[in-house]
Amino acid sequence: MKDIDEKLKYEVATELGLIEKIKKYGWKSLSAKETGRIGGLITKKKKMLEMEKGQ
Repeated sequence: MKDIDEKLKYEVATELGLIEKIKKYGWKSLSAKETGRIGGLITKKKKMLEMEKGQ
């Protein structure tokens, strides 16, 4: 489960165009808004994955 979370975290950060900032300054450089956006999208993607498994 932890590997999936890490993968999703990087995937979402890339989609939001934040991956270069993260590579250069680290995860702690993100604002609360950016972090919240990543968390929200991870949750959304996890729910979609669960729905796909259930079908």
